[in-house]
Amino acid sequence: MVWGATRPRGRGCTSCAALWYGPDRLSGRVEVDETYLGAVEKGLRGREMEKKALIAVAAQEDGRRVGRIRMRRIQDASASSLVPFIEESIEPGSVVHTDGWEGYAGLEKKDYQHEVTILARRKEPASELLPRVHHVVGLLKTWLAGTLHGAVSHEHLDYYLDEFTFRFNRRTSRSRGKLFYRMVQQAVQVDPVPYHALVKHVQDHRIADHKM
Repeated sequence: MVWGATRPRGRGCTSCAALWYGPDRLSGRVEVDETYLGAVEKGLRGREMEKKALIAVAAQEDGRRVGRIRMRRIQDASASSLVPFIEESIEPGSVVHTDGWEGYAGLEKKDYQHEVTILARRKEPASELLPRVHHVVGLLKTWLAGTLHGAVSHEHLDYYLDEFTFRFNRRTSRSRGKLFYRMVQQAVQVDPVPYHALVKHVQDHRIADHKM
């Protein structure tokens, strides 16, 4: 069984996202960054990639701790990929804390307060300047390596991100029965998705690359 296999992917499926993540977006102060999953690719620099997966991560501040999180695989690190993720994950009016990457430019026009930390000008490592989101990324990679032994295909990655997010956001829950209730609620309110639909977006991407 693929955890979360009843949740269709797609930016327009806001009701489905509400079932899985909860009905409300992150708010307050939220750190946002991207990370790569996959082996090092020779000959590529910066945010370029070929076979690696790029994941956008948002981590809500809860004092010095991490509150709730959101994750999604994105096509690239451009504004056309990052800004929709932020709009889907974070309430307007919130403070969005990012590095100086140009893909985050223009968030003020989307009714966000954009706090920028230029990493290249600071002596502190990125893990100290954006500590919550980097902590989440570290936990994600450890979980994938330990639980799944790093054997995560692109076809199933989206649903493993869903599972990690679900577990993380409910890590302090005192009522395990509510977790089961949430799973049952999702199962009866969202149509099942067959396997070919789960991997279709990856297969289509591979076909497009082959034609090029």
